[in-house]
This record gives sequence, C-alpha cells and structure tokens, in this order.
Amino acid sequence: MNKFEELGIMPEIIRAISEMGYAAPMPVQEEVIPLMLGNNRDIIALAQTGTGKTAAYGLPVLQKTNVELRRPQTLILCPTRELCLQIASDLNDYSKYMEHMSVLPVYGGSSIESQIKTLSKGVQIIVATPGRLLDLMNRRVADLSCIKNVILDEADEMLSMGFSESIEEILSKVPSERTMLLFSATMPKEIAKIAGRYMHSPQEIVIGGKNRGNENIRHIYFTVHAKDKYLALKRIADYYPNIYGIIFCRTRRETQEIADKLIHDGYNADALHGELTQAARDYVMQKFRNRNLQLLVATDVAARGLDVDDLTHVVHFGLPDETEAYTHRSGRTARAGKTGISIAICHIKEKGKLRKIMDAANCKFEKGVIPDSKTICEKQLFNFAGKIEKVKVNEDDIAALMPSIFRKLEWLEKEDIIKRIISLEFNRLIDYYHDAGEIENVDEPGTGRKREGKEGKRRLSSERAEDGMKILKINFGLKNALVPSQLIELLNRCVKGKKVDVGRIELHDDFTLFEVDKAEAGRVMDALNSFEADGKAIVVKPATEKGRRPEKNYMASNLRSGKKEGNHNYRNHYEKNKKRKKRN
Repeated sequence: MNKFEELGIMPEIIRAISEMGYAAPMPVQEEVIPLMLGNNRDIIALAQTGTGKTAAYGLPVLQKTNVELRRPQTLILCPTRELCLQIASDLNDYSKYMEHMSVLPVYGGSSIESQIKTLSKGVQIIVATPGRLLDLMNRRVADLSCIKNVILDEADEMLSMGFSESIEEILSKVPSERTMLLFSATMPKEIAKIAGRYMHSPQEIVIGGKNRGNENIRHIYFTVHAKDKYLALKRIADYYPNIYGIIFCRTRRETQEIADKLIHDGYNADALHGELTQAARDYVMQKFRNRNLQLLVATDVAARGLDVDDLTHVVHFGLPDETEAYTHRSGRTARAGKTGISIAICHIKEKGKLRKIMDAANCKFEKGVIPDSKTICEKQLFNFAGKIEKVKVNEDDIAALMPSIFRKLEWLEKEDIIKRIISLEFNRLIDYYHDAGEIENVDEPGTGRKREGKEGKRRLSSERAEDGMKILKINFGLKNALVPSQLIELLNRCVKGKKVDVGRIELHDDFTLFEVDKAEAGRVMDALNSFEADGKAIVVKPATEKGRRPEKNYMASNLRSGKKEGNHNYRNHYEKNKKRKKRN
C-alpha cells in the first residue's frame, strides 16, 4: 500500500503520484494533508524550499475540488512566473487521472488574451502571480466568488518583492468563508500582520524550526581580499568537478560580468537577470534545467521561484542584505531530502554582514580555506579517472574500428597512453594552476595574513617582499578613499603594454604598499610618476627609498579635458575639488 493512502488520498491521485515515484510522504505532507482533508481550519506552515510543499497543499486541494463546477474554487498565489508554471505543472501531473480537472497558470509576460479565453471556458484552480491576477480582476474576467481555498506559497518572498498591497487587495475580494493556507520559509513581521488580518485562528506547523535553514545543507564561508573573489570562485568551481549550481550576485551588472568571465575562461555558465527579455530568460532556464549549463549566475529577483532539482551547490558571490534572502538562496539546494552545499565568498568588509547572517540563520558555518593548485588538479584528475572507469563501452559499435586504433597506438606503453589521455583533457587546467600562485585566505579583517603555518606571512610594512617581487609605495591611501580594486585599475590604465602582476596590497592612512614583479617595478614607477590625481602628483617609489616629486604632471590636463586616461574614480575626486574651490 502506498503510504499516501493512509493519509486519505483518493485512488486516482495515488495512481498518478505513484507513477511519479511518490512512495512515502515528507514531514510537511504528513502534517498538512490530514488537516486539509479533515477540517476547514486555516494553516500557517513554515518549511524550507524543496520540502514538498506543493504536494502538501496540492493533493488535498485537488481531492476537494468539485470537477463538475467549471468555476475557480482554489486560488494559489506565488511570487514569480517560474514558480507559477512549476506549481501548475505539478498539479496537472497529480491530477492526470482526474477527468474534467482544469488548472490555469496566470502570470505576466504571456498573452493576457489567451488567459482570458481559458478563464471564459471555465477552470477550477488558478495559480497566479499577484500583478497579473489583479489585472484580470480589474477587467472583470477573473471570478473569485466561488473560491473555497486560498494558498499563499512563498509568502515571505512575495512580501519582499513588494506585493503586500496587491495581496491585501486580492484577499479583500475573495469570500470570507474560505480556508486560507500560508506557506513560508521564514516568519517576518509582515507575514504575521497578514495572518492576523485575514486568517481565523490559524494552526501553525513548523518543519525544521522557525527561521531555520535546511539541516541537510552544509554552510561554508571563505574570506579573501576583494581583488581575489573571482579567482576564489574559479577555484571553488574547479574543486567540485561535478558542481551543478547557482552563483548569486547582488546586481545585474555584476551578474553579467561574472557570467561573461566564466564563459571566457571555459566554464559552462550563463547569466539570469532582469535586463534579459522573457524569451532569453526562458532559454537560459531551459538550458539549466536540462543540465546543458553547469553554472547559472543570477540575481535574487531573477532566481525567485526557481525550482530546479538536484542542485549540488549555491554560491553567494555577494552576500544579501537580509537573512531571509540567504535562507531562500541556500534552500535551492538539498531539496527533497537530498544534501547540498552553500558557499559564501566574502571579502574583509563583509565579515559583519556574515556574522549577522550566522546569528539569525541559526545554522552551523564552517570556515573554509581556498584549495591550493595541487589539491584542485588532483581532484579533477581523480574525477576524470572515475569517469573512465565507469564509461559505457559499446563493443559492437566500435569493434570494427579497434584493430586500426590498436595498430596506431601499439608503440605506446599503457602508462604513456594514460599520460597522454590525461594531458589531452587537462593541459589547460594544469598550465593555468602552474602559474596561478595561491590566494590569500584572510583570517580576520585587516590582518593581511595568509593561513600558511602558525606565524603566517609578514606584513608588507616589514619591507620583506616575496621572492621575485618588489614592494612599492604610492602616496595615496585610506584618507584618499583608495581601495585595492582602484589601485589595480589605475595600474591597468596607466601602465601600457604587458599587464602588471600585482601581489599583496597593504592600505595605510596616507600611503599604500603593493608588490609587483621585480622586473616590472621600474616600468610601473616610470608610468605612474607621470600622472596627477585629485590635484596631487602621484608618487610611486620603492618602499625603502625616500624618492622625489616627479616633474611631469600631465594627468591633470587629461582630467580637465575629459579624456579617458587614468582612473575614473580619481577624475571624479578632481572635479569635486575643482567645484569646491570655485565656491570658496
């Protein structure tokens, strides 16, 4: 007997979900299904994404539907188009053997005329995003007078997206004699307000702990310098050869930039953000769901409602401002009882935000160390060797070709063939990591130390450079609002020719120390000492040398004429100072 029968689910639905592989109910389903079938009490269910919420409310809602009545009896509200389509698809699968059952997804970005036409024919269940449903209500084509069940799925997400007023307007138009179910991963104050206003003595069900993350998710954080965040991302992706995950960024621009860099560096990646057309978003999502993409780089808004099975990792390239957003991001992995990994790549200034998330999320976080080159290459090679072991050999198809192949390679020993196969697959990776150097794992904000032995590396101010490097000193520091990324940009813009390899950077109030290759030090000093920024000559000299003020100051004329040479941040500083002097 299928265990869903014990919960009272009807045979037609049992038959459909059995074909889908549903054998035993998940905790949220065991709690919610009997309540929905047994009484008409309102329910608040706090459960993480991927815990089986759709079946928890979907199965009893289908069973309670009067299929002879061709009018909307259940309204399901959700935050995004993607989730709307997913819920409707699941309900259609569950009701495969229920005759005359009709489920309509209602969302923006699709033909409203088509949705109006389907509504006019009669449907029993509407799955909708708030904005499009209000549009249909205002056109008087969405009749909610027979609604018996209202379900808010991912309610906290809808509120964080600004749907609060729309939800309240919709709820004010449905009959007061109805059952309301609210499903949410977290319980912010706004959810409690809606519950108090529109729900009647709701029964609260908590799966896994209130405001608590999925316990099947392993949380790891890495702290690196801001300039190393992308390099750290690449190493993490390489360390997990079979990674299938989402990389979350804070802005659309950063999302596209990181995706472009990954694609350029040979990774199977693409971007998902609000500036893409709906057709482009659908195409990217189709590729990702079909696993034709390994890494999806996305903003929080674009990924809301995203329902993809078997994600192995979620990577936070930029930490969110709200703990709830971190919980939702991480909940994309470890769905349906599986395990997953949530990785946060932080720079020094994000330590406070990370601590806030740690405290509020109630999860155990591990301090990670960026894997070194040798470890990554070993992991990749062993993974490839495992694939060779497990590859399916079609003896009949290749039998006729093998004699020619054997003759071609018979002069090679077994070890030589293995070495050549490995080299053919991994020469690019091995060459990259041979010259890549290692990334600093920052212990605490401002220490500037690597995790290399108990004593670690000495600070640049000790005037001991790494082998082959030279420490230079520039007369701009924290008081000039200089940050490492600006210094690197300045070097790239002003030093012509081969790109400068920058080592450690140490910021002080009035100056900054930085390492460059010994052979490049003279070229760097000659180039930068020819410029002026913020009305002040740039002076770069060896850290142990007093130096002198350079005579050439032609950066000032470039700034005044609006040319693009030099760092645009410094140009802004210069223009502000010039305006201030005029006012005085």
